[in-house]
Amino acid sequence: MTDTAPRPTLEAVAARAGVSRATVSRVVNGGDGVRELLVARVRRAVEELGYVPNQAARSLVTRRHDAIAVVIAEPEARVFADPFFALQLRGISKELTAQDNQLVLLLTEGRDDHVRVGRYLAGGHVDGALVFSLHLDDPLPGLIQHAGVPTVFGGRPGWSDGRDGRGSAVYVDCDNRGGAREAVRHLVGLGRTRIAHITGPLDQTSAADRLDGFRDVMVDADPKLIVESDFTPGGGERAMRQLLDRRPDVDAVFAANDLTAAGALRVLRERGRGVPDDVAVIGFDDMLPVAEQTDPPLTTVRQDIEEMGRLMARLLLRRVGARVGAGAGAGAGEQGVAEAPASVVLPTTLVRRASA
Repeated sequence: MTDTAPRPTLEAVAARAGVSRATVSRVVNGGDGVRELLVARVRRAVEELGYVPNQAARSLVTRRHDAIAVVIAEPEARVFADPFFALQLRGISKELTAQDNQLVLLLTEGRDDHVRVGRYLAGGHVDGALVFSLHLDDPLPGLIQHAGVPTVFGGRPGWSDGRDGRGSAVYVDCDNRGGAREAVRHLVGLGRTRIAHITGPLDQTSAADRLDGFRDVMVDADPKLIVESDFTPGGGERAMRQLLDRRPDVDAVFAANDLTAAGALRVLRERGRGVPDDVAVIGFDDMLPVAEQTDPPLTTVRQDIEEMGRLMARLLLRRVGARVGAGAGAGAGEQGVAEAPASVVLPTTLVRRASA
């Protein structure tokens, strides 16, 4: 039987560094008021002894867990099949890692999972939540509000103006409507007159905003040229078949995302329609694993998905820090939440390739 060496303690680090236990605690927990010379000695002792702070004890001092929940309101199969989520998670992970925070991923397969997520957030396991891919009837926002954790949303929530009583939301989004307008204007500039739109799920604000951008340009569009889909390749295929059956003379398609556009391109190829000669196609997202590998390569509206993830994490950590600082002197029952940082809407860019 092998003896296990005891874990180094705070007292052992203090003895090695020749300082008090309180000084070690301040250095380990990121406190101020310690001279640089002593900070260096403590850090050297921590490294030599292999000291690892007890997270539970550290949380009592700092009021932080150094963990952030990332809540995606989609089933697991959808999350791991769509490169959009991978890009956004990469941006979030980079920012959290740089700030020495852990990412806790929470997915929702169904409504029972929403209750589980709300219970987890209310249990004090994390400092805040990053939430995206919400649908308009989603109960998650109410559960998260009840949990009382600082939150930043990916994408503009449907109640972002606070008029429904839930308060204004802090979010990071791209200019969905403006990007859609630019895409459709490009198709008009190519001389296309029968321009169709394959939407995303219209219970999500990104899809609704892109439809509004399409309508800003195509004011008198035939309703038969608009088909609702679901942001997936299969949905793009079904929508494209429906469009061709309704309006075989369609000469351009603006798809609500790149995956939808990829599905539409497959159907056009099956039906013998040349792209872009017969039908020009534009997507949205500029996800390189998709846009550069379609046949032909896809003209699309670029949003910086990874940067959006980084900004979400940065805004949330700023909000968490403000809450902890404001709450330090709060009495019982006081939340001590400082004013939230402003939401961010990033610009989009049309990236021209061979499909339009």
